[in-house]
Amino acid sequence: MSKNMKVVILAGGFGTRLSEETDITPKPIVEIGGYPIIRHIMKIYSTYGYNDFIVCLGYKGYMIKEYFANYFLHMSDVTFNLKTGEIILQRSNSEDWKVTLIDTGLNTMTGGRIKRIKKFIGNKTFMLTYGDGVSNINIEKLVDFHKKNHKYATLTAVQPLGKFGSLSLGNLDKVNKFTEKLARDGSWINGGFFVLEPAIFDYIEGDNTFWEREPLEKLAKDDQLIAYKHFGFWRCMDTLRDKRELEELWESGNPPWKIW
Repeated sequence: MSKNMKVVILAGGFGTRLSEETDITPKPIVEIGGYPIIRHIMKIYSTYGYNDFIVCLGYKGYMIKEYFANYFLHMSDVTFNLKTGEIILQRSNSEDWKVTLIDTGLNTMTGGRIKRIKKFIGNKTFMLTYGDGVSNINIEKLVDFHKKNHKYATLTAVQPLGKFGSLSLGNLDKVNKFTEKLARDGSWINGGFFVLEPAIFDYIEGDNTFWEREPLEKLAKDDQLIAYKHFGFWRCMDTLRDKRELEELWESGNPPWKIW
């Protein structure tokens, strides 16, 4: 059953640490197992009935538009009558998704991209994630956690090997402080997979705002940010090494994030 909450995917960055791939293609359509990573992410949400996506485009955004413009063809068996131009659909595996692709600017920061899609959200709770991270997170439990705690923002806290900014978590998983500094101590970090209230738009100044800095820091200070702890699999495709590891997991036949 399809659910009404929209899912926003940040897909506009340059992906400079994966330049071996992103010099040619934007990171969200770098392939894992023959499919763009953005499709893997969307399949995670779709498994739980969330099929209405808003994708924030920037760097090489036209390539993401072209991918979705041809998605139905990619996922179907067809017969082309080259003489008449007739196209006969034999079989389609295309998902029941609505995908809105918004150009949020080439050099816009993450917070600015979120601000730019405000009119597409309206006055409703929505979800947000990055276009390069996969997980076996239970989206339904995440949403229930957000609703139960009545905060403006819920982020998913994960414990990877350690190379990202760390979170200071207090009692009841309240985020006491948000620190976007490099850490290699296995601390809890921001794994994306947010659930957000429209009030968060007031915390974003403009195009030059990093979502991970002032907005999250101010939300934490205002006691409006809470963490949903995810103890399962989470991986961000940040570098070529990350991509290769995800490929190996996919080829193993049992990739942890493939919950569909």
